[in-house]
Amino acid sequence: MIAIIDYGAGNLRSVANTLDLMAAAYRFVSRPEELKGASRIILPGVGHFGQLMRALDRLDLRAALQDRIQAGTLFLGICLGFQALLQGSEEAPGELGLGLLAGRAERFPQATRVPHMGWNRLGWTRAAPSNLFRRAGAEPYVYFAHSYYVPIVPAASASCTYAVTFTAAFEAGSLHGVQFHPEKSGPVGLQIIRNFVEL
Repeated sequence: MIAIIDYGAGNLRSVANTLDLMAAAYRFVSRPEELKGASRIILPGVGHFGQLMRALDRLDLRAALQDRIQAGTLFLGICLGFQALLQGSEEAPGELGLGLLAGRAERFPQATRVPHMGWNRLGWTRAAPSNLFRRAGAEPYVYFAHSYYVPIVPAASASCTYAVTFTAAFEAGSLHGVQFHPEKSGPVGLQIIRNFVEL
């Protein structure tokens, strides 16, 4: 069963519709005890970093997510849900992230038009094949909508360039994150989510 974290915002319905297309079993989760038994967790994210982290704290989900991820439960963070894995973000300097990935999200340079919104090509940052991008094409185009980005990190599997080159996808063991929105990226995005479901 796939747990989709419902913190009161995010593209829940879009993610659920994508899972419906592949007949994957899922449920929306907003309490720590509901994470028990989940084989996979998806944290969709739109909006403000501080609001997301405060919502997770209000729902007592922070520690539960950290525990399940550290125990090896497969996890996919989407857009802001990926940035939540970091220690923090320039968007909300006083708010702590989940702290499962070193560093913080940074704002695009001041002269850059934000948000970065639209379709962009991914580049590969490692020679080994990526689990998330199997059968997704050699140079996939995906849909982005964000004003803050994750700098290139050691476990980055794909990058994108918009004023700066940033981490577009991340894989480290059971932990996965994408800065783009696979649920809005057409057949390529569907394949990426299918790959996660099939891990």
